[in-house]
Amino acid sequence: MTEEETKVTAEESAGSKEEAESSASVPKDAEAEKSQSDPAEDEKPEAEDETEALKKTIADQETQIAKLKNAYAMAYADTENTRKRLSREYESNMKYHIQSFALEILPVLDNCERALAIEAKDEGDQVYRKAFEMVWKQLTAALKKEGVEEIEAKDQEYDPNLMQAMMMEHVDGVEPGIVTEVLQKGYKIKDRLLRAAMVKVSE
Repeated sequence: MTEEETKVTAEESAGSKEEAESSASVPKDAEAEKSQSDPAEDEKPEAEDETEALKKTIADQETQIAKLKNAYAMAYADTENTRKRLSREYESNMKYHIQSFALEILPVLDNCERALAIEAKDEGDQVYRKAFEMVWKQLTAALKKEGVEEIEAKDQEYDPNLMQAMMMEHVDGVEPGIVTEVLQKGYKIKDRLLRAAMVKVSE
């Protein structure tokens, strides 16, 4: 064998060796790629579990938020109702604040009117009568300023909401159900009954 033939044979052997090494390295690279892709496959179920856990957490938080909103709405409604009730009570107290005092004063007015109903027999009686009249006028004016007024009952149709019938009598020329006499005056404080009028009613 010549030197050139020996060189060609050596080159062919070297080329075959490189091809063999190249073909041998391909499966190794494939195995490496496979070994690298396996962890990703393992992580996929873990990611899905984490997603489900987050969804559950979000759902729980939304439920809690809904409960808190409902509790807030109920607390706000209760607060508003309490505020309105207290406001009404305050307005009522301001409007009728002298009701108890007025009820205690009414008998004083009654006594003044009884004294004024008696005719003065002499100058001394006239002086006393004048004093009672002054007291009566001052009390009446003070009560009227606070909204206390007398109920007009004489010759009016009987109203059970404002009057109390003490007696019934037949009166010629008077229709039934008409107040013929006031036995004790009645009073209102603004739009509320303070004391019903005691009356005599025709039948």
